[in-house]
Amino acid sequence: MLMEKQRQQIVEYSRKLTTENLTSGTGGNISIIDRNTNTFAISPSGIDYFKMKKEDVVVINLDGKVIEGDRKPSSEFEMHRLIYKNKDDAKAIVHCHSTYATSLSINRMDLPASHYIVADLGGCDVKCAKYETYGTKEIALSALDALKERYACLLANHGQIAYTDTIEKAFDRAITVEWLSKLYIISSQISKPFILDDEEMDKIVKKFQNYGQKK
Repeated sequence: MLMEKQRQQIVEYSRKLTTENLTSGTGGNISIIDRNTNTFAISPSGIDYFKMKKEDVVVINLDGKVIEGDRKPSSEFEMHRLIYKNKDDAKAIVHCHSTYATSLSINRMDLPASHYIVADLGGCDVKCAKYETYGTKEIALSALDALKERYACLLANHGQIAYTDTIEKAFDRAITVEWLSKLYIISSQISKPFILDDEEMDKIVKKFQNYGQKK
């Protein structure tokens, strides 16, 4: 079986989308790429995450051809494919319909720097990609544009997507997007939130480059 370890990880993290309240039903999708072969494993379309098996996960190459798997891949495989093709640092992607991030996206709002942790997502804010129909090349291109110098973006009237170099970190970034969205929405109900300016955020983005334990 190709990419057996990655396929099993996709099963496990797809279930976490539900248990961590990042989606409902079969919404969202997860993928992991093997940069040595330039093939990626992606969750299948419309299968209950708690019934999904690693054999259900589909392996696709960067040309969009199914290499292994009998199931239909996620309807958003093109969005994953284009991110991998255009971002060399992308090795795992999490797309979900989390409540607060999706609420901002329904209003077609960017997520501003109401909290400095926004810097962990690559810039001074999280952009909201312009609306396109789900499962199309157009939404993939829209997401790619919103991900310039960013590790995550919102998708108008749809949800959010996050990527990085491991599935663990990509999932954590999706959680971060949801948490920050929740903070911003709640604080907006109290008063007008104070937003950190670009100068301060530029400093914090640089500090985050050396955050944590380095090998």
